[in-house]
Amino acid sequence: MSLTYPEDRSYHSEHLWAKAEPDGTMLVGITDYAQDQLGGVIFVDLPTVGEHFKQGVSCASIESVKITSDAIIPVSGEIVAVNEALADAPELLNDSPYDKGWLVRVKPDDADEGGRISAAEYAALVG
Repeated sequence: MSLTYPEDRSYHSEHLWAKAEPDGTMLVGITDYAQDQLGGVIFVDLPTVGEHFKQGVSCASIESVKITSDAIIPVSGEIVAVNEALADAPELLNDSPYDKGWLVRVKPDDADEGGRISAAEYAALVG
């Protein structure tokens, strides 16, 4: 199975994506590459709504059968929602990393903040 990187979002070199939503927020999740490297996800420790994170810092912890990994947020902003479904079904990160397996919804400080790359650039980065 080949890994996919949808072009309707931007990517961070630390293997998370950000997708602009019509309401001005951004959905954030892990890439197909990240879920493939992690293996079976068994637990996700999400932040609290209202917390603020700067781009490039850990906003969540993802535990898999192989390793525990930090989720490095690709955009600075305030957490306005977390994916509650991951509490009961952390495997959504593996099964649906770009849809049902999103991590957090962020109200970005600056939607045009640098530091993110296109799908093609990310695909080239991970080879």
